[in-house]
Amino acid sequence: MIETQYHVVGDRRIALRHVAGQGPAIVFLPGYMSDMAGSKACAVMKWARGEGRECLLLDYSGCGESDGAFAEGTLRRWRDEVLALIAARVRNPVILVGSSMGGWLMLLAGLALGERLHGLVGIAAAPDFTEWGRSAEDKARLQNGETVLDENPYGPDPTPMHPAFWADGQANLLLDDPIPLDCPVHLLHGMEDRDVPWEISLRLSRALRSPQVHLTLVKDGDHRLSREADIALLLTTIATI
Repeated sequence: MIETQYHVVGDRRIALRHVAGQGPAIVFLPGYMSDMAGSKACAVMKWARGEGRECLLLDYSGCGESDGAFAEGTLRRWRDEVLALIAARVRNPVILVGSSMGGWLMLLAGLALGERLHGLVGIAAAPDFTEWGRSAEDKARLQNGETVLDENPYGPDPTPMHPAFWADGQANLLLDDPIPLDCPVHLLHGMEDRDVPWEISLRLSRALRSPQVHLTLVKDGDHRLSREADIALLLTTIATI
């Protein structure tokens, strides 16, 4: 296990694990209410160490081992934390690997990285889920300042969406316009995903300006894509960029 370190961004200590290495650095961006202790993040770090590759894992503020309250988290706040850690810790060009909501963050961070961005790997990427993933009733409640609680299939406690996160998501929608990124992009998506329809990755592949966009659909794959074969596919995909 790589020792957890901390980097201060504003008034928050952001937890991270980093190993130096050669080639483009792999930066893993977890999903909504997830953290760097997840199976995919740990597998990516283990693979990177074995290959002598630079790798950075992190917990967004309000998640995992980082400071802060989850209710204060927004896409832009978490994007800025990602960018601050890359600027402070990462030496090489960057491959962003984004899982679910992390796939939205990888696009926002990628747009800000400019020439440092080497490639993108999306795992059930979920850009714009504050729009397509919410009913009109939910949107009205969120706009009125209410927190919406969703059933959580992965744990006993409901999953909250807070008004600040929803409003920031609505201000950062991407799929209806061309996304001006030109790097290689590989998208992985399970066709049995009950949280993020695989058609979202198809929409994303069409919106990206890059001519180097590859979409791999896993016919029996679920949202997490964390089975042994799924993780093997992820690592092979990262290695191809």
